[in-house]
Amino acid sequence: MHPARGIALKLASVVLFISMASLIKAVSDHVPAGQSVFFRSFFAMPVIVAWLAWRGDLSTGFRVRNRLAHVWRGLIGTAAMACGFAALGLLPLPEVTAIGYAAPLLTVLFAALLLGERLRAFRLSAVGLGLIGVLIVLWPRLSVEALGDVALAGAIFALLSAALRALAHVQIRRMAVVEETSAIVFYFSLTATAFSLLTLPLGLVWPATLGWVWPTPLEAGLLVGAGLIGGVAQIVLTSAYRFADASLLAPFDYASMLFAIAIGYTVFAEVPTAPMLAGAGLVIAAGVLIVWRERQIGLARDRARAGLTPQG
Repeated sequence: MHPARGIALKLASVVLFISMASLIKAVSDHVPAGQSVFFRSFFAMPVIVAWLAWRGDLSTGFRVRNRLAHVWRGLIGTAAMACGFAALGLLPLPEVTAIGYAAPLLTVLFAALLLGERLRAFRLSAVGLGLIGVLIVLWPRLSVEALGDVALAGAIFALLSAALRALAHVQIRRMAVVEETSAIVFYFSLTATAFSLLTLPLGLVWPATLGWVWPTPLEAGLLVGAGLIGGVAQIVLTSAYRFADASLLAPFDYASMLFAIAIGYTVFAEVPTAPMLAGAGLVIAAGVLIVWRERQIGLARDRARAGLTPQG
């Protein structure tokens, strides 16, 4: 284990993912979400395949044991990505980032409901605190005056994205029992490309919202860049967990708020509001508490296995 290297890779992945989101947001006024998902997924595949080849894992990455599980993971993940990209076109980048922090909290709840994982009082209280924070972020969008505002639709898309991402995390936990990580990463890009391509004919029905457009050279460059950066970000994130424990790296996810605020202010002239910052602070605190508590439980379990504490 090399914790410092793992932390550096984790922070690098956070910067890359926020940069990718910024590129998607930059074209969101003209390019629909389904088309953005296609570019993000399709152009990530060459990067992932090259990485697998470099590691000598091509055969492993292509090997599938449960095809239906990959289809479901792809469907859920594609829907989550599409909702997130739609939200980026309607809300400030820091606000979308803050609402997205609901995903790990909802993962705790979904894991208890769908996987039978034990939900302790401490974790349940922390999840409750985090969801209060999400509500604070959402509250300005839920007022009577906000009804009919496109920002309300953006908030709904962002929350749906977080819920779907949580479901995807639960699905990955199930798959990880029998599937290799490299296969999960590769086939998600493949299925997301296929599912997003299905939105092309939907433009014939709803051309104003789902119809694909012919991007300008600049937009095409930004979309391709988003795909390449997304592929690199996924590889960097995966590599981070080779050098440090997940419980150590998890809190660094919240550094994305700092980068989102900086990019939102300098690139998109977005100024974070007080409710957004307060709510994000509560969500971050809840997430860190959950990670800290699980780390303590893990350390106690390790000591028990080593015979340093009584068992039974």
